[in-house]
Parts: sequence; C-alpha cells; structure tokens
Amino acid sequence: MNKKFKTILIATACALAGLIALVVVLIVRNNNTTIAVNDATARADSLAIANDQLLLTNEFNQLNAEFNQYEGQQIYLKNDSLVQKYNEARMKVEGLMRELNEEKAKHSKDMNASRAKIKQLEGEISTLKGIVRHYLEEIKRLGEENAGLKQEIEQVQQQNQQLSNQVTQATTTNRELTQTVQLAKKLNITGLSFNAYNKKGKREKNITKARQLGATFTVSPNNTAAPGMKNFYMRIISPEGALLGGGGNFNIDGQSVQSTAHRAVEYANDEMTVSIYWDVNTTLTPGDYTVEIFCDGYRLASRHFTMKK
Repeated sequence: MNKKFKTILIATACALAGLIALVVVLIVRNNNTTIAVNDATARADSLAIANDQLLLTNEFNQLNAEFNQYEGQQIYLKNDSLVQKYNEARMKVEGLMRELNEEKAKHSKDMNASRAKIKQLEGEISTLKGIVRHYLEEIKRLGEENAGLKQEIEQVQQQNQQLSNQVTQATTTNRELTQTVQLAKKLNITGLSFNAYNKKGKREKNITKARQLGATFTVSPNNTAAPGMKNFYMRIISPEGALLGGGGNFNIDGQSVQSTAHRAVEYANDEMTVSIYWDVNTTLTPGDYTVEIFCDGYRLASRHFTMKK
C-alpha cells in the first residue's frame, strides 16, 4: 500500500466517524425535542382539565346557592321528590369532583380518565340545572297560587268583617228597639209628695213626733204598659244614710233590693193616685230624707224632702 492510498483511507475513516457522530447528535436532539413537546402538551392538557374543573365547580356552587336560596320554601311543595332528586344529583357531582381532586393530588398522567370524568361532570351538572330550573318554576307557580289564595282569603275576611259589622249593627238596633219598647212600657209617675203623720193620722210637721210616713204620687196613663196588678215599692233613706226597712225585697237590674214598704194596686192603663205608708218603728231625726219609688224593675222617681223638728 503506497502512501497516497493510505492517506485516502484515513480521510474516509475520519469522514465516516464524523457522519456517525452527527447522526448520533441529531438522534439525541430529536429525542429531547420530542420529550419537551410531550411535556408541554401534558402541561397544557393538565391546565385545560384544571380550568374545566374550576368552571364546573363554580357553576355547581352557583346552582347550589340558587337552590338553597329557596330552601325555606320547600314546605310549599306537594311532595319532596324534586328535592330528593336534587340531593342525589348533587351528591353524584360532589363525588366526581372528589375523584378529580384526588387524581390531581396524585399527579396522575391518565388524561383520558380525567377528561372522561370532566365529561361525566358536565352531564351531571346539566341534569342538576334542569332540576333547579324545574324547582324554581314550581316554587314560582306555588307562590302565585298562594298569593291568589291569600287575596281570596283577605276578600273573604273583609266580607266576613262586613257581615259581622252588619250583624253587630242589627243586634245593636234590635237591642235599642227592645229597650225603647221596654221603656215605653215603663210607668210614669208625677206629683210625688212625702209627709209625716201623727198617731191620729193627721199631718205632723215635727218629724220626731211622727208615727207614720207616707208617699203619694199619680200614675200617668200608658196604653203600652201591660194592665193588671202592679207592685209599687218605696224606699226611704234617713238623713244618716240608713234605709228605713221592713217592706220586703224586690228585684232590679238582676239584684235583690230591700224596700221600706210596698203596695199592690190594680192598673187599667188609666191615671190613678197611689199612696204608700210606713209605720215608724225607730227614732226619726230632722234632716233630708230620700224617697224612691219602684215598679216593674224600674225606678220611677227619686226625690229629697227636708223634714223639720
């Protein structure tokens, strides 16, 4: 082998070695580029999944808040099946979110599994949206029904109040008419006088010498009053405020009252004069005496008389 051939052989070997080295460098560089691209793609996929998860989480929280806002109105629903469906769907969504969070915490590289859960989560939240929408429509409908019923109840209450007022007014009118009729039947007396009498039956000016006290009055005609026997009761109050008693009791305003004396007379709706006497059985003193006359449960007169010594 001559020197020229040897030189060519060495040059060829060096060129071949350089070519091999270049191929190795290109292969290594290509592998690194592929790894970098794959890492970037993985990071992009992870961020996309995290973003989707965040959006769905926010959407779920918004739905949950909207549902809970009307939680106190669940009593208006005829049944709780809608609430039960909502709770079941909500628990399923919460479970999927937990699974996604666990995969994220483990740095899982199974993007397909995460995407599948995201897809499932989207479907469940869509179902949840439908339930919430149905729930709110039901609440609105029932609220409108309740508002209508409330208005009807208020109208009925107003009508009842009006009827009650009319009944009260009619009752008051009837009571007034009854009182008017009763008052019309009440006897009226005039000319009430009061005198003391001595033991001879003559008028006595000195009250301390009186043996009998008497009241005389005139009963006016009254065709409205029922004719028949009438009991007239007299009450005499001494200057000391004591009732001169002994005449029996009578009723007035639902109470039993003691009288000084009484007399029964026949009344025929005509004018008549009545005298009632009381036999003195105690010491009398000068002063003002009060004389009251009663009949049929009414006080017909009350006057003061000054008796001297």
